[in-house]
Amino acid sequence: MSESRKPARLRLQLFPRAETAVRKGHPWVFGDSIKSQNRDGEAGEMAVMYDRQDRFMALGFYDPDSPIRVRIVHCGKPATIDRGWWLERALLAKERRAEVSGENTDGFRCINGESDGFPGLVADRYANTLVVKLYTPAWLRHWEEMESVLRDVFEPEFLVLRMSRNLSESSELSEGFRGSRGTKTVVFQENGIRFESAVVHGQKTGFFLDQRENRARVESLARGREVLNVFSFSGGFSLYAARGGAKTVTDLDISTHALESAERNFKLNASDPQITKVSHECVQADAFKWMDETDRKFDLIVVDPPSLAKRAREKDGALAAYRHLNRRAIAMLRPGGILVAASCSAHVPAAEFLSMIRELAEHSGRNWREHWTSGHAPDHPAVFPEAEYLKAVCLEFD
Repeated sequence: MSESRKPARLRLQLFPRAETAVRKGHPWVFGDSIKSQNRDGEAGEMAVMYDRQDRFMALGFYDPDSPIRVRIVHCGKPATIDRGWWLERALLAKERRAEVSGENTDGFRCINGESDGFPGLVADRYANTLVVKLYTPAWLRHWEEMESVLRDVFEPEFLVLRMSRNLSESSELSEGFRGSRGTKTVVFQENGIRFESAVVHGQKTGFFLDQRENRARVESLARGREVLNVFSFSGGFSLYAARGGAKTVTDLDISTHALESAERNFKLNASDPQITKVSHECVQADAFKWMDETDRKFDLIVVDPPSLAKRAREKDGALAAYRHLNRRAIAMLRPGGILVAASCSAHVPAAEFLSMIRELAEHSGRNWREHWTSGHAPDHPAVFPEAEYLKAVCLEFD
């Protein structure tokens, strides 16, 4: 009987345009960008890409069932992708967060997917718990090694594995705590404010850490103002506004679960006299309908809806929704009022979103000035266009 042979290394050649994109640092290769390959590949297999002169170009995770056929791990000279490789990259990611983490902040993103060299994987820290979410089946065959690396570098007491829906339905790996079991809800700090994170079943990894800097900016604007937080979720902007000296804060969300979480977060900060003296109101309603029908006025309005364009074809509808919400918000501002408008829709480019908000301001008939714009937080780097999703702008109206 002949010995079974290990299959030949999966070898790909790309069309010229894709080859150029990879050399420039783009981390994705789409299926229709592959000119030829020597055999069929399996999910998570490391594919080797060569250029037109048959020279080594890049290595990446192969996924036969995804439009993103390869997620680049390394480009340049030949390299060995092993535990030491991943350990070095995880340590670099940790070093990049040195200025974010600290005594008053123990909730932040540790690894941001492709932008930190870990394609299709994010890791968020909440106090003593690390939550890792996988977005590609490529990691399933490498998970044991990666879990070991993450534990060594970030040293969490507890580790939670989560997966995108398409993975959790087909994977043999189970979601939830790996090894020691912690609590399903973890309390962490962000700039000294306490929040809860539903690390096992909450949205994303349990909390939206990417708006930390914008929440701090709202805190600096809130003194003496009546504040409306539209699509408030768990009250992040509201708590910062309260600590910043707001007169009142109103959370507006359609979700009972979200508003109850906001109430609990305010109770978590009961030891802060500045927060406890602020009147906090929760309004459960559809934001579009409520804003259209109310005659209430505010001094500071934050409009931060969930992603309104999950696909490219939904961009026009998202822009129309952003226009509707922010036009109404401007009309609800008292003289001297401030609008903070944000978008987390990757398919709505920052330039188009900001242009639309400025156009609304111009057409409002009021004098206005722009205080700032912002993009990604330091722990949420975006090193290629498709990774850029977060943008916000702050305008003041006479």
